[in-house]
Amino acid sequence: VQLQASGGGWVQPGGSLRLSCSASGRTQRDFTTGWFRQVPGKEREFVAAIRWADGSTKYAVSLKGRFTISRDRAKNMVYLQMATLRPEDTAVYYCAATPRGLIMTTMSRPNEYDYWGQGTQVTVSS
Repeated sequence: VQLQASGGGWVQPGGSLRLSCSASGRTQRDFTTGWFRQVPGKEREFVAAIRWADGSTKYAVSLKGRFTISRDRAKNMVYLQMATLRPEDTAVYYCAATPRGLIMTTMSRPNEYDYWGQGTQVTVSS
C-alpha cells in the first residue's frame, strides 16, 4: 500500500485547508487511517483517525472541533478538513494506515500503523 498526502501549503491564521490522503495498491475498506503531524525536534503527534468499516473517528483532544476527518469510499480517499488554523498548527502532516480496524484506545498510537505517506507541509503564518 502506498499513501500519498497532499493539500498542504501556506495559510493565514484563521484560515482553512483540506488535506487528502490517497491509497494505491489496496482498497482501504477494512483499514484504519490516521493523520499525524510533526515539527522539527518534536515527536510525531496524533491528529485524527477514522475506521473505515463503520466510520468511527477519534481526534486529539486539543484539536477536536477545528479538525474533521472523513473518508470517501468511492475514491478510496481520506480527508482532513482543518479550520480556524493557528500558527501552532504548522507542521508536516502525515497520513498513515493499517489494514486493521483499530479500537479507539489504539488509534492514536503511531506504532499501530503499517503504512505511511511522505508528508505534506502546512504553514500557518501572517
